[in-house]
Order: sequence, then C-alpha cells, then structure tokens
Amino acid sequence: MIIVENFNLKYFLAANSCEGFLSCFSDSYSKEKGWKAYIIKGGPGTGKSSFMKYLAAAADKRDIKCLLCPCSSDPNSLDAVIFPEKKAVILDGTAPHTVDPVYPGVCEQILNFGTFWHEEAFSASGEEIISLTDRNKALHKAASRYMQAAGQLMTDNLKNAAACTDKIKAERFAVGLCRKMIPKTAAKPSEQVRFLCGITPKGVVSYAETALKETEKTVIIEDEYGAAANIIMRKIREWALDGGYSIITVKNAFLPSKLIDHIIIPELSLSFVREYDYQHFSSDSRRIHARRFMSAKQLSRSRERMKFNKKAIRQLLLSAVTVLSQAKKVHDELEKHYISAMDFEALTAFAKDFSERLFG
Repeated sequence: MIIVENFNLKYFLAANSCEGFLSCFSDSYSKEKGWKAYIIKGGPGTGKSSFMKYLAAAADKRDIKCLLCPCSSDPNSLDAVIFPEKKAVILDGTAPHTVDPVYPGVCEQILNFGTFWHEEAFSASGEEIISLTDRNKALHKAASRYMQAAGQLMTDNLKNAAACTDKIKAERFAVGLCRKMIPKTAAKPSEQVRFLCGITPKGVVSYAETALKETEKTVIIEDEYGAAANIIMRKIREWALDGGYSIITVKNAFLPSKLIDHIIIPELSLSFVREYDYQHFSSDSRRIHARRFMSAKQLSRSRERMKFNKKAIRQLLLSAVTVLSQAKKVHDELEKHYISAMDFEALTAFAKDFSERLFG
C-alpha cells in the first residue's frame, strides 16, 4: 500500500468549510495550457484512491513531480493527483465534488471504474447500500451545522479584529512589499485555488509545510484573526495577477469567501503565508506580526468576547470532527459492499497500462 504521508507536496482541492462544502476541482487543470484531466467515476471502495496512489508511486520512481490532494473526509484517501510536468491530473469525479467533462475527449477523459465490478454482487445488499449512503449524508449535514456555528463566531472575531486594524497602513505595507519582491512581467496571468488546511475526521489537518517546500523564499505574516494578513494577501494577489504571474491562491479552509491564507508564486519561487492557530511554519524566514497594523488599546476592549468565541469555536469544531469520524465509519461499511464486488486484478492491470501510457 502507498502511504500518503511519504509524499511532500500535498493540497486539499475541497473543504468542509464553515460556509459549506467548497470544491476547487475545476481549478486543478487548464484547457488553455494544454492540460489533460482524467475523471474517475465509480462507487466508494472501487479503487479510485489506490489507483491514484499507484500513479503517484510510479511518477516518484521516474522523478516526476507529483502533487497529492488528500480527501478532507479521509486524509489517508486521495481526491486527486496532479503531475505538472506532464500537464495531467487524475480526479475523483464523484459526489460531493462531482466533476463532468467540459471538452470531453479533447481536455477530459472519463475513467469508468464501474466496468471493474460485478453488478450481480449488489443484488443482495441494495437496501443496505441505500441505508448506509443516506446515513452518511445525514451525518455530514450534522457536522456542517457545527461548522456553520463555529464560522459565525470566527466571523465575529474577524470583524472585531478588522475594526482595530489600520487598513491604509496595511495596504501601504503590502504595496511596498510587492514593489520589492514581485517585478512586473509580460506573461498571461492565471490562478489556481487550493487549501492547505482541512476539517477532517482526524481533526484539523494542515499541510502548511507544502508552501515552504514549493518555494525558496517565504514571507510569514503572524496574524491570529486574519484581518491585517487578509488585506496584505489580497493586495499581493492583485499585484501578482496584474504583473502577469500564474499564482496559487490558498484560501482559508474555515471562511474561504472572507480570508486568503497564502499566496504562492511558483515562477518566483516565492510564497507569502499567514501563520495562526491551525497553520504553523517551522522556518526562520522573515516574519511580520499583525500587531504592527492594529490598535492594541481598541483590541483590548473586545479581548474577553474574542477569547470566549475562540473557546466556543474549539468545542464546536471538536463536535464536528466527532460527527465526521462517525460518518467515516459508516463510509467504511459502505465501501465493503463495493470492495467485495470489485475485480481488483483487472483494475491493477489497467493501472499498469495507464501508467505506462501516461509516463512512458
């Protein structure tokens, strides 16, 4: 078995956020730049993740760069693998992150793993499969309610922090940083959206070190609530895109519509990252603290309220994780029915052939 933790570069392409489920699968490849997307269709336990892990291992043996995209519902499983040098991505195109071809045959190709199962094996377990599927959906909805409640308190803290932040000072600082570190180019800009943090059955999982491994230069902004860092990140994003760069925008996994956590500019081997409770960086890179842009006196007036919010947020997220772990157990039971129906020998042969065709 290929172990996900053996690989250094990992992103989430979807998030169980406090604003609901958000998928960025469509941002993982570019038809304009000649990418090819292979979209896997099949039930749980049909070998989608194992197939992707097999390809990751095959690429690793050939020294081909591989980005792993773990599943936020099970970090040991994969949602996607991306091979930038080959301009290829393999995606799990099933719910809740359903992906369908836009330019079938030209840009996307369907890999139907249903061809590897014996349909007659489902005849005795149909009702159980339906029951387990419905239970899994219900548990995810329950977890979502806890996360939504946590999101309201996070938003309250963000608003309080924003009210204490000197926005003009933060933006001026960001412009100075951009002028110094991001020269203009004449290239065509592009943007991919990803996550480095996820709310999972194992708790809040972070792949923060990916940002450091992707780039040689890093600027770290320490910001507990994100108000000042968000102003800086949005200016960096705007500047980089206006300057003609292809960037990776890493959104906040809790409040993705409100906060940008990190900006990665591969062409410059440069990353700007926010450090907070759930994202820590073991680096001696330059650090900027958000307090230089905030009024300590004004912030102190809301300190007790924000402290209470933080405590409640931790409890709500813990409850969400507990329910997600229950959903994972139900999903494991569901997988057993499909595993028993699969012809894994045929799938393994297909994986070997596909690997040879993809990597040569």
